[in-house]
Amino acid sequence: MKAMKLLRFCSMIVAVLASPVSSSLCSVSLPPHLRKDCHPDPGASEVSCLARNCCWSPFKTPGIPWCFEGVDACSAVPVSERVDCYLEPEANEASCENRGCHWCPTDNATVPFCFYNSKEEAECITRFPLHKRVDCHPQPGATREACEAKGCFWCSTNLANVPWCFYPADGPYGYTLSDQPQKTAKGWRMILNKRDTISLFGDDISPIAMDIEYHTKDRLRFKIYDPNNERFEVPLNIDSPPNTADDRNYEVEFRNDSSFQFRIIRKITGTVLWETSFGGLIFSNQFIHIKTTFSSSSVYGFGEHEHPSFKHTMNYVKYGMFSRDQAPVAFGNLYGVHPFYMCIENDFNAHGVLLLNSNAQDVTLSPHPSITFQTIGGVLDFYMFLGPTPENVVQQYTEAIGRPFMPPYWSLGFQLSRWGYNNIKVLQKTVERLKQYNIPHDVQYGDIDYMDCQLDFTYDKTNFAGLPEYVKALKKDGMHYVIILDPFLTKDEPEGTYKPYDLGQEMGIWINNSDGATPAIGRAWPPGDSVFPDYTNPLTTKWWIQMCMEFKNIIDYDGIWINTGEATVGEGGGQKELLYDHNRASIASIENTNQERNSGQFYTSAGDSSGSTISQHENEIYFGNTSRKNIFPQVGADICGFNEDTNYELCLRWMQLGAFYPFSRNHNSIGSKEQDPGVFGEEFATISRSVLLIRYTLLPYLYTLFYHSHISGIFYPKKPRFTSDPQTHGIDKAFLWGSSLMITPVLEKGAKSVTVYFPEAFWYNFYTGEQVPPSWQKMFVEIPAPLDIIPLFIRGGNILPIQAPARTTEQSRLNPFGLIISLDEQEEACGSLFWDDGDSIDSIEKENYFYAEYKFSNVS
Repeated sequence: MKAMKLLRFCSMIVAVLASPVSSSLCSVSLPPHLRKDCHPDPGASEVSCLARNCCWSPFKTPGIPWCFEGVDACSAVPVSERVDCYLEPEANEASCENRGCHWCPTDNATVPFCFYNSKEEAECITRFPLHKRVDCHPQPGATREACEAKGCFWCSTNLANVPWCFYPADGPYGYTLSDQPQKTAKGWRMILNKRDTISLFGDDISPIAMDIEYHTKDRLRFKIYDPNNERFEVPLNIDSPPNTADDRNYEVEFRNDSSFQFRIIRKITGTVLWETSFGGLIFSNQFIHIKTTFSSSSVYGFGEHEHPSFKHTMNYVKYGMFSRDQAPVAFGNLYGVHPFYMCIENDFNAHGVLLLNSNAQDVTLSPHPSITFQTIGGVLDFYMFLGPTPENVVQQYTEAIGRPFMPPYWSLGFQLSRWGYNNIKVLQKTVERLKQYNIPHDVQYGDIDYMDCQLDFTYDKTNFAGLPEYVKALKKDGMHYVIILDPFLTKDEPEGTYKPYDLGQEMGIWINNSDGATPAIGRAWPPGDSVFPDYTNPLTTKWWIQMCMEFKNIIDYDGIWINTGEATVGEGGGQKELLYDHNRASIASIENTNQERNSGQFYTSAGDSSGSTISQHENEIYFGNTSRKNIFPQVGADICGFNEDTNYELCLRWMQLGAFYPFSRNHNSIGSKEQDPGVFGEEFATISRSVLLIRYTLLPYLYTLFYHSHISGIFYPKKPRFTSDPQTHGIDKAFLWGSSLMITPVLEKGAKSVTVYFPEAFWYNFYTGEQVPPSWQKMFVEIPAPLDIIPLFIRGGNILPIQAPARTTEQSRLNPFGLIISLDEQEEACGSLFWDDGDSIDSIEKENYFYAEYKFSNVS
């Protein structure tokens, strides 16, 4: 018994010794100079540090201990030494910490809640504001000695991504105007010379030129480049008029004081949209840096990253951009580079900015607010779009870079993929169980496991024997098949046995090394070394088309999915329950609904489609034999997740959300368990079928949205989307299809309700047609969301075209049409329908389509 007590007592001692120090004593915001080294002997690690009951927080600057004694952050700076960091009213913890200061509330009204780490730091920040600091030592390993030896200044801070070694952007540095600005046909040209000796990486370029071009009344371009040497520029031809635009909605100011300064101002409001000092400009051969400040912190964009929120946080967040096949990681770049942002100004106007540069680059968002752009090559080629609405910004942006493509109709159906079917029997079993549960299924994918040894333009004749015949059977059943191809090929197959390489070698289409003659080689999926086709070479286009067509004669695929870009190249027992009888609060069959339904202010009506014409057409639909083969981007994430195993609830809620991704595809990785909507059993399949049937019901509406986007650049050409309501700016757990349908998915484990914000408009419950109480407008409301429901709401004033769903779009396109009419406060509504054969590449250009606009008024 004594032994048991002793053992228990010893266990308690071990537990106390092993317990970590309180997190409140291990604040990462503790100023580095206040860290007291807790592990001065060599070999410190997180484990050994925590074993000493100390705090562990790695730090990039040499001489700062990573393992340090825990200190209460509020006691780190004595009350008598606190210097107020926030003299303005309404300070809060977030705004205080965004300035790199401490937040410690106290009952003593004379003691600042928000204060600097030290008097030295207060003096340094007063002299050198954070937003005016230009990093003088961007590479690791900065020290005070090395910094000051460069002629730069040193001030420590506990904020990440804020330089300790810097020079001030408004000081006698950077570039200054060498002569008077020169008037050009499109605007202005300025020549600038470097005025200081500070160089970060050498090879600074001087002089440099800046061109300002007034393209339209709402678009301008400003480009900074080397006037004496050609540098790489993105080969995108953005049309511009030969002369300067008149009646511009912006003004440009530049002045040459201690350094050259440049501003863009919205003329009607006086809002500064861009302000930069060329004292902070760095323009060297392999490093370019520029910072701009503006007036609002509501910034969106820089897509293809894993952002913590849709609206960016501005607390010195840095996003690197370099396109590669990278899986999602926090703040990491994914498959593409989109150096474009949109800013909602404080008066709710909007503007957008594009940096047309494809070199490796990063941006840092700071709370002042400001954005810092850095790149390792090319030029600084900026385009600004004045809006003034977000919709206008997107229209102007896509007018410059190109409108979104028009996808084939079938690509809007549900798509299923998996890396790891491994053989045709598993593939067939998977497709068959979706069919047994009558789950809509339009597109089936083949990942690299269908190939013979991961060789492009081959298939595994052992594990996937009979694949060509099976693809024909899928197509006969109304489905489509998409194959994956990699943008590289092995060069090490025996000569004469692998035509794609042999022909490419003969045509000389590979990317070469710097000698311009030797093909660059690398390692990828295929055995041996790989070569990489140069897709900018016209001969590669001929080679690619020949290989694709020859392989299509073997496997009659409908689309190609390019592996490194995650893109597709465009080449169910139908449930007829569709329309809602709101007097009975039940569902009515569309087949029996040829008259207009009326209940309160929510209407539905049905029409008819015969497959080749629609009643009351002004234009006949032409059904040609050509296919709409365009790039179909992966807009949504892989439903149920790509890596690791999913679970029942996560996958089910993801299926509900993914049913409203424009690109709706369930896809996962080799080695992970199956996650298609038929594998979890009948309940899961029933719920998945139900939500996908809603998607298929709404496909005419979604297709029409794509039409509007294709011709005008936006999904929602006529109705604004609540930009003037500040509450909407930070919402990213709900989204809209166009301006009409609000989707509010469940995103938390075990949740049976969602909190929904209803902007100021009439809203209707999609499932019941009942009007949302007007008292809910501009309010957050908890809405029930049992496991089988994703809450959906229709905005008043809209008419949505619909169609009876089926298991495939080939079948559903033959079904009757209908309209959902939701009235606004004036008892009016409007909408539109675009319809063509769904596959031809030129139906819009040849006007082989039907388009109708609908208007409804209940005024007697």
